[in-house]
Amino acid sequence: MKSLVLTNPAADDPWKRRRQQSLRWLVSLGGFAATIAMTFLGLLAITFVIGRVVPIDPVLAVVGDRAPQDVYDAVRAEMGLDNPLIVQFIQYVGAVISGDLGMAVTSQRPVAEELARVFPATLEMATLGILIGVFVGVPAGVLAAARQGTWIDQVIRVLGLAGYAIPAFWLGLVGLALFYANLRWVGGPGRIDIFMEGIVPSRTGLLLIDSMLSGDWAVFRSAWSHIILPATILGFFSLAYIARMTRSFMLEQLSQEYVITARVKGAPERVVIWRHAFRPIRIQLVTVIGLSFAQLLEGSVMIETVFSWPGIGNYLTNALLNADMNSVLGATLVIGAVFIGVNKVSDLLYRILDPRAR
Repeated sequence: MKSLVLTNPAADDPWKRRRQQSLRWLVSLGGFAATIAMTFLGLLAITFVIGRVVPIDPVLAVVGDRAPQDVYDAVRAEMGLDNPLIVQFIQYVGAVISGDLGMAVTSQRPVAEELARVFPATLEMATLGILIGVFVGVPAGVLAAARQGTWIDQVIRVLGLAGYAIPAFWLGLVGLALFYANLRWVGGPGRIDIFMEGIVPSRTGLLLIDSMLSGDWAVFRSAWSHIILPATILGFFSLAYIARMTRSFMLEQLSQEYVITARVKGAPERVVIWRHAFRPIRIQLVTVIGLSFAQLLEGSVMIETVFSWPGIGNYLTNALLNADMNSVLGATLVIGAVFIGVNKVSDLLYRILDPRAR
């Protein structure tokens, strides 16, 4: 009696198997791109509505409140504000996609150019801040969980609470008064010493990297002395959040049965903590670090104001004070796009670290 063997033709054909795998990747990539597009479209809709409901007339911001009515009407028609809202929204989406965010009222320059000028300063400071937060906050959270209830755990928890309780502007002012005015350990407000501005060509917009690429170490030292204090303060707030979340995740893992089993078998404590307990929380930490980085990019307004840092937070504050809605909406759009991008990168890293999510 012959046995009946069921075979899968696709499994026997390597080319067909590759085509199916490629098709799955294309479908996944298409869904990923569609999600980004829909999210960005929603962000455009929100910024469009904000620009229409705020009690600021963009026409008056251009022509002034003493302009004749015919001039007002002409500028309004030129800006397309006399069209129906749906037409205005379609025009707005088309302009943003083409890179046109309008003209800044105060400087009469394209908003896109000004944002490209100020955003690298915020990116540089936030990147250094998140690096401090990760390389200090993650080990601190792991140590607090491993030494739960000891004085080390209490100190780390107090520092975490201080990161939530201390106002950013107060800490910035105290840092300037202590480390700049009194001790002279760091540079003062601004991104670099005034007499060194414009010495190195701007290739990336990141002053530390541009000075290294140019080999001008005097500019690098000046830029480093100015960025280290505000970046450390941002890193303090970031590490407070990261350390708290890491401690919470680790405590949950250390109470699992497989960790208890590893300890019963006599595994070294270092192996139990970093190999058995820490590895499962890496996926959760990716989301925490990604959100923390995005918050540093958009939430550094106070630090940038205190340190006169020429970043997007300072730019947004000045635009609000001058009722420059094109600049406000452009900066809001960039910040929202950063959140979308960081969130999607976190999703990709999540899938790389966890095969079950693929």
